[in-house]
Amino acid sequence: MPPASKILKGEQKSRAHATAARQREAGGGEAIGRQQETIDGAKVSDRCRDESEVCPGGTDPDREQELQQEDVGFKSLRASWEKAKFRLRVLEGHNDIVTCVVAVDNLVVSGSRDTTVKVWHVPTATEHKNLGGHSGGVTCLSAPPPEYCKRLARTLSLSSEERFILSGSADCCVKIWALSIGQCVKSIYTFNAVTALCFVPEEDGYIITGSDGGKVQAWNWHTFENCQSINAHQEAVTSIQSQGPLVFSGSAEGGVSVWENRCWERDPLRLLHHWSGQVTRCGGEPGGRLTLSPRGDRVFLAYGRAWLKILHWRTGMVSRLTNHSSVSGVTDCVHQTAGLLIGSCYDLANGESTLNLFSLPQCRYLSSLTWGDAPRILCFAAWLTGSGDHRWVTGGRDLVVWEQLPGSGKKRGDVTARRDSRLDGTLLESEGDTEDDEETDDYEDNGDEEKERQSIQQSSSGGWFRCVLQ
Repeated sequence: MPPASKILKGEQKSRAHATAARQREAGGGEAIGRQQETIDGAKVSDRCRDESEVCPGGTDPDREQELQQEDVGFKSLRASWEKAKFRLRVLEGHNDIVTCVVAVDNLVVSGSRDTTVKVWHVPTATEHKNLGGHSGGVTCLSAPPPEYCKRLARTLSLSSEERFILSGSADCCVKIWALSIGQCVKSIYTFNAVTALCFVPEEDGYIITGSDGGKVQAWNWHTFENCQSINAHQEAVTSIQSQGPLVFSGSAEGGVSVWENRCWERDPLRLLHHWSGQVTRCGGEPGGRLTLSPRGDRVFLAYGRAWLKILHWRTGMVSRLTNHSSVSGVTDCVHQTAGLLIGSCYDLANGESTLNLFSLPQCRYLSSLTWGDAPRILCFAAWLTGSGDHRWVTGGRDLVVWEQLPGSGKKRGDVTARRDSRLDGTLLESEGDTEDDEETDDYEDNGDEEKERQSIQQSSSGGWFRCVLQ
C-alpha cells in the first residue's frame, strides 16, 4: 500500500477522468472525447484493471490472451471450490452471542455479549484462557502486529514473544490483554460505549476507536493518551478498518469516511472523503449495522441486504454485487482472505445460513458453503495454515472453526458446497440510482414479497446493534 501522499496525487486525475466521462455522455464535444481517448490510451482505467472488463477498442492480442488466461484460471479455481471440504468444530464456552473474532497464530480470540473475551487453542478446539474484566458486552477486537507487541512487551518486562489483543466494550473501555499470562495490562476509558476499533501500524502505532454516538478517536500506542476526538458520524460507528496509512470508518446510518493518518502527535487523522448513506445507498433502517472491508481504491460494504456494495472511495461511484437470490436474504459481514471475497448470508424466510465466495479482484462468483442447522453468521476471521489450507472462524449464536480438508482425501466434509447460478454475473453499476430503483432492478412485481421481507427484517434484525450493546 503506497503512502497516502502518493495516493492523493492520483486523486485529481481520477476526478478529471470521471468528470470527462460525464461530459462526453452529455455531448460535451469532440475535444473532451479526444482528451479522454488520450487518457485511455496512456493508462488502463481502474475498472479495467480491477474488474477485468474489456476496455473500449480492446483488440490487442496480448490483452485477449491475458483475458483467456484469466478465464481459464477462474474456471480452475471455481472447480476446486465446488469440491471444497471442511471439517467443522464448535467451540463451546460463551453464554451469549459472539460479536467479534480474531485469529492470532494457532489461537482464536472471541468476544461476546456475555462480557468475556476467550482465547481458544485451535488444534485441540479447547478453551485456553478466559479473560474477564469488562462490565459490558464486548463489541470489537483487534490484534496489533508482532513488532508493536514487542515494543509494549519490553516496557512491561514481558517476553519478546508476547502477543497482545485489544478489546472494546459497551462499558466505555478498551482493554489490552497479554495472551500468555491472560491478564489485562492496560485499560483505556473512552467516555463512550466502544462499538468498533482497529490498530494502525504506522510510526509509534495508533488505536482508532468508534463510539455509539458516532465519535472517532485516536490513541497513541506508546503513551495510550487520547490524541484526537472527532464527531465523525451521525449514528454509531459500526466498523473501522485500516489499510496502510488510511483508516476507513462506517456507521449505522450508512456513511463511510476515509481518513489519512499523518502520524502527528496531535490530531493525526485528516479527513480525505466522506460519503453519506445517500451515496452508498446503505442505511435507512433503525439499529442497522454497516461492516466494511477496504481493498485499494474500493471498499466492500455489507448492510443487512441481499447484496454487497462496492464503493470507489475516491470518486463516490458505487457498484453492487448480488449476495443472495431472494429478497429475504441479509448480509451481516464481509471479509477478504487469500484472493477471496467472502460474504455471509442469512435467509430470513427459511433460516438458512451460507457463506458466498467470490474471486478477487474480479468479484466473480465461485461457490456457496453451508451445513445443516447453520446459525446466522455475524462475524468472521480467516487465515492460512503452513500447508496453504484455509482455516476460518465464524461467530454468532455459535462459535465455529472451519478446517479445510485435502481434496484428495477420503474423509467426508461437514460442509455442502453448491452453486447458485442466479449469483453469476451480477456486478451492477448503481451510481445515481434511488433505493427504490435498486429494489426493482433485481426484483420486479414483488410488492407482497417486499412487504413480507421488510416485516421479517424488522422483527428479526431491527435494533440488532443496540441488542449487541446490551
